[in-house]
Amino acid sequence: MTDLTRLLERIEQGESSAAEELLPLVYDELRKLAAHRMANEPPGQTLQATALVHEAWLRLVGSGTPRWNGRGHFFAAAAEAMRRILVENARRKRRVRHGGDLQRLPLTSLDLAQTTPDDELLAVDEALGRLAAVDPVGAQLIKLRFFVGLSNVEAARLLGLSERTAKRTWAYARAWLHEELKRTG
Repeated sequence: MTDLTRLLERIEQGESSAAEELLPLVYDELRKLAAHRMANEPPGQTLQATALVHEAWLRLVGSGTPRWNGRGHFFAAAAEAMRRILVENARRKRRVRHGGDLQRLPLTSLDLAQTTPDDELLAVDEALGRLAAVDPVGAQLIKLRFFVGLSNVEAARLLGLSERTAKRTWAYARAWLHEELKRTG
């Protein structure tokens, strides 16, 4: 049993000091995952990887006594928290009072039909909700790979899947998501 698993069990039993011990143990890994995810964001992003990790951490441990069933469940919860933060940030930026009705245009191009990255993120989030109703494991795999940046092997391990099953699930979920985005977009 790893130190992380022991700490998660102590947190589940209600030990308040265990949550304080957990952050140093997972911070570097969460920071690396957030940095990877933020590297895929468009330039000019106001949210930084460190802020994403801190906000996700507050959501993970700030709402009473968290309950995680091991390492996989913890990182799945972290992925979900990061996804929600990124989606909320995209929605906030789309609001009219934050310039949401304005689009940045490069001086060399006046293609007004250009899709913004925030719109894409929101469309992916909505499609993920529909995928979760059809294939919850596929939706979880997409969240871990797309929003956290885990490899297929890492995501498979966290979800308790074989690499082969994760590869098939990833192919199906990706194709489903692609078709859904094409249909609704």
